[in-house]
Order: sequence, then structure tokens, then C-alpha cells
Amino acid sequence: MIEDSPFVAAAPVLVPMPAERPYTYAVPAGMRVVPGSIVRVPLGPRQFAGIVWDGAVEKVDAKKLRPIEQVFDCPPIDRAMRRFVDWIAQYTLSPPGMVARMLLRAPEAFDPEPWIEGLQRTFAKPDRMTGARMRVLETAEGGLAWTRSGLAHAAGVSSTVIDGLKAQGVFETVMIPPRPVVAAPDPGYAQPSLMPDQSDAAAMLRTNVAAGAFGVTLLDGVTGSGKTEVYFEAVVAALDRGKQVLILLPEIALTHAFLERFQERFGAKPAEWHSDLPPRMRERVWRQVAEGGVRVVAGARSALFLPFRELGLIVVDEEHDPAYKQEDRVFYNARDMAVVRGHIGGFPVVLASATPSVESRVNASQGRYDRAVLAARFAEAALPDLKTIDMRRAPPARGGFLSPVLLGHMRQTLEKKEQSLLFLNRRGYAPLTLCRVCGHRFGCPVCSAWLVEHRFRGQLVCHHCGHNERRPEACPECGTLDHLVACGPGVERIAEEVVAHFPDARTIVLSSDLMGGVRRLRLELEAIANGEADIVIGTQLVAKGHNFPNMTLVGVVDADLGLANGDPRAAERTFQLLSQVTGRAGRTGKKSLGLLQTFQPDHPVMRAIVSGDAEAFYEREITERERAALPPFGRLAGVIVSAATRAEAEGHARGLRRAAPQASDLFVLGPAEAPLSLIGGRHRFRLLIQGERRADMQGFIRAMLAEGPKIRGSVRVQVDIDPQSFL
Repeated sequence: MIEDSPFVAAAPVLVPMPAERPYTYAVPAGMRVVPGSIVRVPLGPRQFAGIVWDGAVEKVDAKKLRPIEQVFDCPPIDRAMRRFVDWIAQYTLSPPGMVARMLLRAPEAFDPEPWIEGLQRTFAKPDRMTGARMRVLETAEGGLAWTRSGLAHAAGVSSTVIDGLKAQGVFETVMIPPRPVVAAPDPGYAQPSLMPDQSDAAAMLRTNVAAGAFGVTLLDGVTGSGKTEVYFEAVVAALDRGKQVLILLPEIALTHAFLERFQERFGAKPAEWHSDLPPRMRERVWRQVAEGGVRVVAGARSALFLPFRELGLIVVDEEHDPAYKQEDRVFYNARDMAVVRGHIGGFPVVLASATPSVESRVNASQGRYDRAVLAARFAEAALPDLKTIDMRRAPPARGGFLSPVLLGHMRQTLEKKEQSLLFLNRRGYAPLTLCRVCGHRFGCPVCSAWLVEHRFRGQLVCHHCGHNERRPEACPECGTLDHLVACGPGVERIAEEVVAHFPDARTIVLSSDLMGGVRRLRLELEAIANGEADIVIGTQLVAKGHNFPNMTLVGVVDADLGLANGDPRAAERTFQLLSQVTGRAGRTGKKSLGLLQTFQPDHPVMRAIVSGDAEAFYEREITERERAALPPFGRLAGVIVSAATRAEAEGHARGLRRAAPQASDLFVLGPAEAPLSLIGGRHRFRLLIQGERRADMQGFIRAMLAEGPKIRGSVRVQVDIDPQSFL
């Protein structure tokens, strides 16, 4: 029992609902629970899994308490993870129950995995010996237990041979514990040969891990410098200390290549954790992480909420990537929360990137983070030569989007039997379709966004709510046939132009919304790496850490695309994305080239990329952030109010603005209609709160929400601390 009182033994239980605090439940006689126990409790007419939480319980009459129904046979959630849940709830202004919900996403894992029926050799001998039986007996020597199918497969016989031997008493039935989801990694399996700067960085990481204390190291290395091999040395140090390791990756599509690279180094793959994992495998990974059987996990941001038993290191690869920000229910940045998890647990964190976030660079310059720099590519491979193509002086042909300069270099690359990559961060065929007779534009019926044409599928699609419709032959406004025109390019349209210029080239389009999903993406990435494509056209998916050995030309179709969206991080994001994309070229030492089509060749971002002077870019960007008191020198929070009608949303947002408390170090901007003012039929208004770095942002917003109008009708309010998106 967790607590005794004059009334009843009771325990606080946090349930995975929008609950602001744990609920109190009676602990039946004979049941024992401790903080962290996973239990099944009634809530209304249903039952839920919850976690016995910390803190005192309410003193209530036993008649008013409902009892805990079951304590699951599962390792308790440790104190560090419980503190982590509370910290995230406080910081993001989210109900603790919704944060706990992310921890309880594998309900079938709360009970132990069933043992498996197996077979073990006895001293009996078969009545007669055959070749098949001989192979079975030789395979089963040593007294190990086998599953029926496993033994048959290993011996190369049918299962009926095994059944016959079992019937004669040659094998007896035994129970085998559940198999591990992955084999244990071997730190000494394939020790790498490191370059001098890699060795220095690896030594710093090993020292930090061996100290067994919290600290953050920024591993800042140019593309192709071997950052992965360096932080693998930190993984070795953690495994040698008997600790578990979490490696966060920004995209599921990256996972397959990373798993193979990990296996080459450690002789076994890490366990995977991401949304594409089959439910049964998710449950097994969750359970074996909790029991300590899984030693290394590679996963997406949600892997932060796995119940590690002995976590001793977190690595955040591509730490700058916007994919680490979750913007659903609980808004959080996995990179920042990884640092918090390390601080609470008292273990080191490694942030790795070729283009670190401004926040991480500032933390390193101010001494809060250590910084290890890899300034050169592995094996002295040269970085690509980078040049801009001034689209005012070398425009594409009428109806096209590729400059003659870029096309000429693509032709030369094909002649050398090398690969080209064209990058455009825009999915589909065209971002807008209109009628050239009446001017009708195809917009989403429930969003303030244009429908994107996907010609491969013959559909018009909204990328915000998922609405889709067939592309019509006639204009729905004026009825005119064959006068619909696509405006602007997407990757599908660039592919069409490429095929027209290079009909014999093998061309692949990579985009996250193509048919076939993650499995197809992985196969195509593998095909590119194996040289089975000549020209690759892709969205930002191609910028994320891929290694294409024969890629020697990268062309950015519209380098200006990210610079005009009103985002205070626009310059940083564009610099990171274009640097990462052009970094795909020349990774194995071949002479390579990156070309950026731009109408602003003198923009500071373009100059920084072409000159290779990243330090100058960071210095300028940091200075501008400091002058404007923007993160990391100030704080930002967004409050998004949405409702079924515009009047409801605007009225509630204005009520919140009036309720904002007076504060000298914080002020409120807005409310104003969000740039995407309608999504999924809901009207949206935004307030932006800006303040000094040490301002009590959460206290300010709590007071504003408490004093503001009560949420009624269709109104919803979402708080986004440290927003990454301003749409």
C-alpha cells in the first residue's frame, strides 16, 4: 500500500486523460502499489491504465473512492521519468495526464510477454536414423532449447521430422523465455579508424560519458565529416558503463540506413521506435526497454517517452531539424526535452549537426554546452564547390523552371555517369491550379489554402487537412473545357521537365506523399545509393543525412523559397536546408558542385552558403536575434484560438488579450488572424507573447487563461511555448 489514513488506504493515480492532477483511488486490502506502478482503474463507465503518482492523497471517505482494479506485472516507471512528465506538463502548460498518455502507448506491454513452448534434447534415441534425423540431432547438440519451427529451419528439415522425434521421446517440451527484439550490441565488434579531429572529439565524448554526470556536447561537423562514427564512441562508453542509450533521428525514412550503419559498427541493430512500427513490435520494444533487455534504441521524437530502466546517454542527430517539434496535443521540442531528460536523470546528452540551431550555438558560445568541431570531411574528401545561378541573367526557357546553366551541368554529369540531385521543397505537380478564362482558383473548401495538384494521381490535394478531389476537365465556375492551368512548380512538374530534356536518364522522384509510403521511400533511397538512378528530384526528405556515393551535382531549383514566409527563423532554416542539401554531393571524394537558382544572389544566406563561411552567417544571425530579443535571447509563446465560426474565435482571442496581466518584461501581440486562418473548417486567431529571457512566461499565460473567458461551444485554445511554426 502507498499510504494509510484514518479513512482508507489510497493512492494518487495519473490517468491518460486531460487531467490537471492525479485522481485518488482506494487500494484494496492485500494489494501493494508504489509510486510508478502501472495500474488499471475505473474512470466513468470505462477503465484505463494509469500510473501511481507522487504526492499526498486527498483525505476522503472510503465510500467515495473507487478501487484500483489491477496492478500490472510491469517494472514501475522510475522517479526520473515521473519528474520528466511533471516538468513537461509545467513547461508546456499541458495537462499532466496528456503527457503521461505518451508514456502509456503500448498497453499490451504492461503484462509480461508469454513464454514460448520449445523442445530440448533428451537421452533417448530414435528407433531408426535417417539423414534428416541426423541433421536435427547434430543441430540440437549442446542442450539448448529450440522452438519447433526454429529447429526445423536450422536443420533444413520439415516440421514433421521434429514431430516424429518428439513422439519417440527424443525431445521433451520446455518453456523458453521471450526472444529479445534485437541482439545485444558488441562495443568491440568493428572498431573504426578515426581521423585526428574525430579522435579528439570522440575522446571528449567518452570522457563526458565516463564521468556519469549531466552535460551537453554539441558535435558540430560539416556534412560528411563522420559525426556518426564519433558519437558511436559515446555509445560505446555508455554501454561499457552498463547503461542504455537513446539515439533520436528526425525522420523515419532515415532509420533503415542508420540501422545498417549501426550494425556494421556493433554487430547488431538497435531497437527501432517510430510510428511505422507494427503494434506487436512496439509492445515488445516497450516491455524490453522497461526490463533493461534492450540496450540501444534508435527512434523518432516519441522515443523520449520510453520507460528506460538504466538510461545513460541520449544522442540527438540532426539536432536542428524542425521535425523534432511536435505540434499536436502536447507541443514540445524533442531536442530541448532530451536535454531536460538528461538533466533530470544526471547523464550526458550529445547534439549532432552540420548546421546547428542558433540556440545550440549560443549555448555553446556561452559555456552551457561543450562543443566539438569537425571542420573537414572524412578522409579529406572535398566539400562541393558552391555557386549561385542568377535567374535574372540566366532565366529558364518559357514554360520551364530549370536554368540553361543548371541543365548544362546536368548533361555533363550524365556523360560522366554520375548522379544529379534537384531539390525543391514543394510536393506535388503545382501549388495552384486556376482557370485561364474566368480566373477561378481551386481552394480547399475547409481551409484557407490552395489545392495542390498531384498529376501522378490525378488529384487536387490540401496538404493541411487532407481533403482531395479529382482534377476536373472543365472549370467548375465557368464550365470551360481544357483551360485549367498549373501555376508554379512542384517536384512532379520538375520531373516532367527533366524527362523532356533527358529522356534516356533514369529519374526518381522522392517525396513523402508518394504512393507506397515509408517502405517505398526506403527502397528508392537504397536504389539511389546503389547507383540505380541518374537524376533524383526530391523535397526536404533528401536533405536529411543520406549518403549517395555517386552524387556529384546538386541543383536547388528555388533557393529563395523559404526566405519570404514571415518566420523569424526563415534565414536560419534556409541556410540549414540548403547547406544540408548541397552537402549530399561529393561525399566519397569525387569533385562535386552545388548550384543554387536564386533571384537574390546577394542575400546574406546565399553569400554564406557559397562562401562556405558559416561562422559569418551565425555571427550575423545571432547579432540580429539579440538585437530583436528573439530566442535564445528572449522568449516567445503562441496562443492559438480556434472555433467553428470566425466570430467565436476572434471574440475569445480578444477576451484573452484583455485578460493579460500587466508585466514589464512580457507583452502580447495580437490577436490577429493566423496566416492559415482556416484549417479543417476551424477559424484560427493567434496571440504572440514576447518577453525577456528570464520572464515567467508560463505564469503569465496561466494568469491570462484563468482570468480570460471560459471555453465554451466550439472554442479550443492551444498554447505553444517556443513556437517553431508561425502559420
